[in-house]
Amino acid sequence: FLNIIKLFTMPKVSVFCASSSRVDAKYLNSATELGHIFCEEEITLVYGGGSAGLMGAIADSMLDKGGEVIGVIPEFMKKVEWDHKSVEDMRTTESMATRKQTFWDLSDGLVALPGGVGTIEEVVEAISLLRLKRMTMPMIIVNLDGYFDPFIEMLNRCIDEKFMNQSDRTLWQVTATVADVVPLLKKLWRQNT
Repeated sequence: FLNIIKLFTMPKVSVFCASSSRVDAKYLNSATELGHIFCEEEITLVYGGGSAGLMGAIADSMLDKGGEVIGVIPEFMKKVEWDHKSVEDMRTTESMATRKQTFWDLSDGLVALPGGVGTIEEVVEAISLLRLKRMTMPMIIVNLDGYFDPFIEMLNRCIDEKFMNQSDRTLWQVTATVADVVPLLKKLWRQNT
């Protein structure tokens, strides 16, 4: 029943990505491009609430085009003013753990852009929850210029060494470009209805 309701509402997608602005411009540009695509496709962005790095780039690109943006930020980050001041729907959480739970609760899909340990941690927890059937939604890893190759290799090794099941390979999809994200999400949403 919930899947039917979601077909008639604007889908919400959580994007995990870097807060660093010191990264190569190609990463910032990919976040900006994904924000434009989400606007065109009427997808609501759910993200970490930051104003810098890929987080700031995707939020800015959506806000500039009138897109829907939901920021989710822990109180301690808000106190040091890491939050994006232009995001009107900013949800404040007690901790990093409740921040992630808010991502899961709000989202119809998950996308990982390149990022550091925070991004990796979010992706690993999402895969774990998908594996344990604590949530069901598509997860896409955008492997821009092979950024996630070592991480994907580690996941595959977990499966090859039988720490995970062969069927776990279906818990995430990998694409090399942000242009493939929405078509892949739509395909996976159709398969799950």
